[in-house]
Amino acid sequence: MTGVAFNQTRQVGLASDLALANTHWTRLRGLLGTPPNDFRNGCGLWIVPCHGVHTLGMSFAIDVAYLDSSGIVIHMERELRPWRFAPVLRRAASVLELPGQVLAQTGTELGDKIEMTLQKGGNQPVP
Repeated sequence: MTGVAFNQTRQVGLASDLALANTHWTRLRGLLGTPPNDFRNGCGLWIVPCHGVHTLGMSFAIDVAYLDSSGIVIHMERELRPWRFAPVLRRAASVLELPGQVLAQTGTELGDKIEMTLQKGGNQPVP
């Protein structure tokens, strides 16, 4: 399942190649083993449910936006370097992982509304 992440508040795209991690295995794996060139601008990983992430075993920095159940940004980690732990926030419903510097380049801030649109096997939006 792929899709897009869009910052409605700023009217700017965050990811045009968004992957969904919503099973035990996909959430556990996350971006582990992903080469840096495979996670460039336009890519994103939406982890649902999720309260926090780490970059153990990764070789590149990522931006992380914690979202509440309405898709509002409640916390951000910019340029989270490899081998680090981000905070665990119980009120986070999901986490959006993006290539480093995307949050700054798009002007994304706390309180922004992020919308995910997912496609299942073609052109069918997932409700």
